[in-house]
Amino acid sequence: MISHPSESIERRFLISIALTGFILIAEVIGGWWTGSLALLSDAAHVFLDIFALVISYSALRLSAFPSDDRHTYGFHRLEVFAAFANGITLLLVSVGIFWEAYHRILAPEPVLGPELLLIAILGLMVNLIVAVVLGSSHHHDEHEHKDANVESALFHVLGDALSSVGVIIVAVIIWRTGWMLADPLASILIGLIIIASSWKVIRPSAHIMMEGTPACLNLKDVEENMRRSPGVAEVHDLHVWNLCSHHAILSAHVVLADQNPTQFQEVMDELKRRLKEDFGIEHTTLQMEFKCCEKDSVCTNGG
Repeated sequence: MISHPSESIERRFLISIALTGFILIAEVIGGWWTGSLALLSDAAHVFLDIFALVISYSALRLSAFPSDDRHTYGFHRLEVFAAFANGITLLLVSVGIFWEAYHRILAPEPVLGPELLLIAILGLMVNLIVAVVLGSSHHHDEHEHKDANVESALFHVLGDALSSVGVIIVAVIIWRTGWMLADPLASILIGLIIIASSWKVIRPSAHIMMEGTPACLNLKDVEENMRRSPGVAEVHDLHVWNLCSHHAILSAHVVLADQNPTQFQEVMDELKRRLKEDFGIEHTTLQMEFKCCEKDSVCTNGG
């Protein structure tokens, strides 16, 4: 299997956690100081950013553990569970934001516009730095692979950057017009951004957990490619799924065109080569047969 992301990605996670922690402290103090629900909502989002980054970093570490008798595939899928948990937490925090915004609309509270603007700009700048740090892990070198875990953490940070933009707009409106309702309305917008971010994380993670066909692969193309391989008469019971975001696994029954058992290894080697080079599938289990394995048939196995 392909090795998991290198130490440079783990180092980027640690840098991102430290920077995001700085944002959290600044926004909590700033939200209390200015009385802004939008800034406190953004601080809640930032707290979840830290939670997401810590989970993602932990998953990267744990997924590198070797396989054992009880976990024969190792711990790669921890990345997917972490991404899914991150998405669920995003949904939960949006509910709290909507609830508090509802009360603020009924009873608006004063907010310090200029001070809010300063803190929001600071938060946006640090968020963008964190996004660059995490985003660079996708193309740092040819051995580092984009995965759902890093992707989920990046969505958290980008969503928070958008929230910071909303807070900046609110700060300008309150500073120039004194319209306090802009603060809870912006909080609702932040909640909607959080929901959108959570969906982008939950959907691919749930798909992997349900062992769906990888989004980057067309099952019919894989099957047709295998059928065109020399010595193959038919392919059936074909299954392709993800162990984690960049580890695809395939199993299939392959009916040989020739009844000669000596061709087993040759046909199998060619199929494995095609699957690896054309689709990036390295982990394959192929059952070689002389005829299609029907319900009451006995098949001859070749590996």
